[in-house]
Amino acid sequence: MAAEEDLSVNLLRGELEHSNGDFVPPEGLCWVSVLSCLLLACSYVGSLYVWRSDLPRDHPTVIKRRFTSVLIVSALSPLFVWAWREFTGVRTGPSLLALMGIRLEGLIPAIILPLLLTMVLFLGPLMQLAMDCPWSFMDGMRVAFDPWFWMLCGSDMRWLRNQVVAPLTEELVFRACMLPMLVPCASPSIAIFTCPLFFGVAHFHHVIELLRFRQGTLSGIFLSAVFQFSYTAVFGAYTAFIFIRTGHLVGPVLCHSFCNYMGFPAISTALEHPHRLTILSSYLLGVLLFLLFLFPFTDPYYYVLPTPVCTLTSSPSSLCLS
Repeated sequence: MAAEEDLSVNLLRGELEHSNGDFVPPEGLCWVSVLSCLLLACSYVGSLYVWRSDLPRDHPTVIKRRFTSVLIVSALSPLFVWAWREFTGVRTGPSLLALMGIRLEGLIPAIILPLLLTMVLFLGPLMQLAMDCPWSFMDGMRVAFDPWFWMLCGSDMRWLRNQVVAPLTEELVFRACMLPMLVPCASPSIAIFTCPLFFGVAHFHHVIELLRFRQGTLSGIFLSAVFQFSYTAVFGAYTAFIFIRTGHLVGPVLCHSFCNYMGFPAISTALEHPHRLTILSSYLLGVLLFLLFLFPFTDPYYYVLPTPVCTLTSSPSSLCLS
């Protein structure tokens, strides 16, 4: 068994070296990559403000208009990657869609394992939710399989934004398009922590609306922005990690949607819960199991080696190896 694992690792190293043996990063590649990512991030955020309105962001009219503009930018975002590739002359073995995580190889594990891993991390909040939910398990299953429930969700603009449009478009733009441009000029490890900075900064636009509608004090809005930047940057690093390890877009999208539904863990509420010992133990167990399963659940072996974005690096990275 160990010999087979060593053989698969050696084969992967050889494949990566073969595909990148002649790869020399063009001069100024990193500047072009960073500027391309910055332009893409500005285009995404700017599309939200092409509509003039005095209505708040949660108003259905505002949401529908923003759906239109952000979906247009997202549909055009692969052109940024194509233009970057043509301008820099970086040779890519896999197709453009494969580099962006849109492929069939390893699709089933990519749907199941990253989402399961994220649910393990949220074991504490899920336990708290189950304890506070007035429904029985069977009631919940009936609702989950009720088409009318999903039709009701689909008619809610905020639900569509938070669970469908935002996860899909943000992961497409900030992970699937940016990581292929960042990996060739840096190692996958550096790209994982660089890419989320664009994602975190992009969420600062919420400050404009909070100030515009005077929703809180100046210091409170600033602290909220700093917290949101930190949280989105950490989350962005996690989904970037999943994207590089699995080579699929679907995993980050599903994890993003799940995290939007769960929200930030309500630890203060857990501390005051009647069953706080059980819930806090679940929080701790979830974190420990998450750290234990982080690499096994995202092992590139399950998603067909090598993952496309890993072929863009000039030397094999441990993140790309099984």
